[in-house]
Amino acid sequence: MSNSYLRLLFLLVLYIISANSSQPYEENYEDAEFTLQVPTLEDTDLDNLLSFSYYRKSCPQFESILHSKVKEWIKKDYTLAASLLRLHFHDCSVRGCDGSILLNHEGSERKSQVSKTLRGYEIIDDIKAEVEKQCPKTVSCADILTTASRDATVELGGPYWSVPYGRKDGKVSIDKEAEMVPMGHENITSLIEYFQSKGLNVLDLVVLSGAHTIGRTSCGSIQYRLYNYKGTGKPDPSLDTKYLNFLQRKCRWASEYVDLDATTPKKFDRMYYINLEKKMGLLTTDQLLYSDPRTSQLVSALTTSSVFEHQFAVSMSKFGVIDVLTGDDEGEIRTNCNFVNAY
Repeated sequence: MSNSYLRLLFLLVLYIISANSSQPYEENYEDAEFTLQVPTLEDTDLDNLLSFSYYRKSCPQFESILHSKVKEWIKKDYTLAASLLRLHFHDCSVRGCDGSILLNHEGSERKSQVSKTLRGYEIIDDIKAEVEKQCPKTVSCADILTTASRDATVELGGPYWSVPYGRKDGKVSIDKEAEMVPMGHENITSLIEYFQSKGLNVLDLVVLSGAHTIGRTSCGSIQYRLYNYKGTGKPDPSLDTKYLNFLQRKCRWASEYVDLDATTPKKFDRMYYINLEKKMGLLTTDQLLYSDPRTSQLVSALTTSSVFEHQFAVSMSKFGVIDVLTGDDEGEIRTNCNFVNAY
């Protein structure tokens, strides 16, 4: 039995355990549609269900508008695909997937120091403006951001997954809370604990980290690995020598940007994991996934199998429903994603 087969079998076992333990979907036979149960005190309260057909009657053109806009923006600048994924990640990591990262006021998450490099707000605003023309006061900014991250992934060759709708927009956004979002310097234990606090597991951690197959980061955020790792005055020994030389030439200035995936930065694929095996993980947290025994076998399995895209869709589906607001008393449908409603 080959090592690659064993790694794939190991991954599939974890996937089955993950799927059986989370069981996010259940069928609503009365409405003949699939719904997603959001944990509430009263599981029988149908107002607390996200639905794949939520806008079927109230705004049937929503997805076509969103798809057209996302395609248009990414055609002009492919790096915006990763920006939308990152914006979605930051949103759901603080107060759940409620669009709170989009609120643009003094002291909001968006104004936090850790949010200063986030991009893509103008895409959400563009989509929202068009949707408001067609379906006023109907589609939430939280639903728009969640779906835009899906379409952005597809535009660069990644998987498609169905997004259930019905999220309300949060009214609270606090800059200090944005500091809880992982920034690439954490250890694996911290990341595992963080993901567990969001209802996600180790498999989700490794698979969702694969989003770094696209996107970039500032050289300033990695220079410590290139010149003074842990105060030694030397580079991080875990970096491949040729890759290190490339990064030192590329990152003479902190303001420069470098691709997270040095091999296929414009394509959503599993090259990220292959790079980790070659000691070409750009962020410390990336490379640690391959060196830590709790995650290394998953990384290896994802380099040799086609499971990555399927599992990425599954994990993103789980991620997109973290602590969603669904009741009218919990949130609102913003008419402008930058501000809470005045009425």
